[in-house]
Amino acid sequence: MDHSELTAFFLALGLLLLVARMLGELARRFNMPSVLGELLAGVLLGPSVLGALAPGIHAGLFPATPGFLTGIEAVTTLGIALFLMVAGIEVDLSAILRQGKASFVISLFGMVIPFAFGFGSAMLLPELFVGSSAVDQLLIAVFLGTALSITALPVIAKILIDLNMYRSDLGMIIIAVAVINDIVGWLLFAVILGTMNEAGQTISVWWTIAMTVGFTVLILTVGRFIIDAILPPLQAYTTWPGGVLSFAVSGGLLAAALTEWIGIHAILGTFMFGVAFGDSKHLRERTRQILDHFISFIFAPLFFASIGLQVDIVQYWDTTLVLVVLLIATVGKVLGSLVASKMVGFSDRESLAIGFGMNARGGMIIILGLLALQAGLIDERLFVAIIVMALVTSLAAGPAMQWIMGQRKVPGLVDFLNSKAFLPSMRAHARDEAIDELVAALAPATGLSREEVTERVMDRERTMSTGIGRRVAIPHARIDGLTAPLIAIGFSKDGIDFDAPDGKTARLIFLVLTPRDEYQRQLQILAEIGKLLRSDQAVERMLQAETFVALRALINSEEKTQGAME
Repeated sequence: MDHSELTAFFLALGLLLLVARMLGELARRFNMPSVLGELLAGVLLGPSVLGALAPGIHAGLFPATPGFLTGIEAVTTLGIALFLMVAGIEVDLSAILRQGKASFVISLFGMVIPFAFGFGSAMLLPELFVGSSAVDQLLIAVFLGTALSITALPVIAKILIDLNMYRSDLGMIIIAVAVINDIVGWLLFAVILGTMNEAGQTISVWWTIAMTVGFTVLILTVGRFIIDAILPPLQAYTTWPGGVLSFAVSGGLLAAALTEWIGIHAILGTFMFGVAFGDSKHLRERTRQILDHFISFIFAPLFFASIGLQVDIVQYWDTTLVLVVLLIATVGKVLGSLVASKMVGFSDRESLAIGFGMNARGGMIIILGLLALQAGLIDERLFVAIIVMALVTSLAAGPAMQWIMGQRKVPGLVDFLNSKAFLPSMRAHARDEAIDELVAALAPATGLSREEVTERVMDRERTMSTGIGRRVAIPHARIDGLTAPLIAIGFSKDGIDFDAPDGKTARLIFLVLTPRDEYQRQLQILAEIGKLLRSDQAVERMLQAETFVALRALINSEEKTQGAME
């Protein structure tokens, strides 16, 4: 890249990551997977929206020069490969092995039925699907069937992680089926490309199949043994966690190179290496977290956002083709997975969730479509239809699974905080004064009488002191007429006597108010505060917060860290 390309490269990556993370966080605010926002970021910044509204700005941000395009593709390819390694690390291999028969049956039906839908549609409606392509109709029909039968392992992994379902039995069966789908799908695509190539360039399909199976067996047997043997000396004699992290990334990239050489996409290599690496009993949880946080919040959003940059959806839009592709893709995949899931014993709700989970197509089908477009197998209209189908099914999968499984976001402590109820310098010197001061800060949010609320808290305090030690007190009460929990936090410079077991005065005071009939919610909040302030060091860090934003950030990060460890 020359100077201008390099400038645009860094500007584009920074903007893409910023918008992807912002929209990802916004999606989480609405209780949706962050991948939804990350995908939309690329659509907004790509030729479909920004390119249409401000073509000059778009061309400046994303120049169509060889060096720039190669750089962006390299970073995003690296990002998705590393993300699949992290997804592999999280896989519970024993859970997948327990689901061996079920995953095979679901994978079989989840491929055969959508393949039949895609193949049959292309054969029955050649004028719609073939278009300007000069390729034989049969090849296009086989391609469409293959494209509709595979699934998007990266997107599914991200959705399951966002929904905290990744390590569940349901999550593991979905991942197992997705792995089988992708391996078979790429092998079928290799057959198609091999048929198109001229003599002397034909891909050895049987060699590719044998090498892929051999690699998978080898990495999950001998590879697991070698990794398990290497980790202890790495952790004992290298800088922690640098030594282990370097080994993980190096191993993943080498595995990616091997599968790419075989003829299967590189992400299969990083994923399978991640499975073998994560299965080691010597791998520390903290190492998992470091890899996960860095890759999932930096590299993965770049890839998912880059999907929207691939094509101008408006220019090559064909409404009929888009709707038909979306319909046959969704019905075929959901129906096939649903029927098979019911056959192997899953409930109606679980079967439907599996169906919609497997319906997410995302980056895998876009990669497949790009290769087909470059090979002259399909035209731009069908490619746009595939792109739209991939985006819509990916966006719909998470919310659909959430709704089907009846999941709701579990509120954290930060959801009950109020900036006006943070008192960094309390005036009170006695317990009743402290409670009254904190109640006064919360009174406007309660809509209740300040005196009545104070009396309820003091009644609870007279029953048993709420000083828990380590210079912390948590006065609390369940209040009639309150509609949602509320928390006030105050810091006392000199300390206030709350009759704590260790005899220390309280400098950090949490006032917790909950609705009268939400006894379990009250216990949950008190337990969360107890975990948050489990050590003197944690209390001291809390007391160092000078603003509400700093306090909220600290509580939020501590909650996320504890959640990951659990």
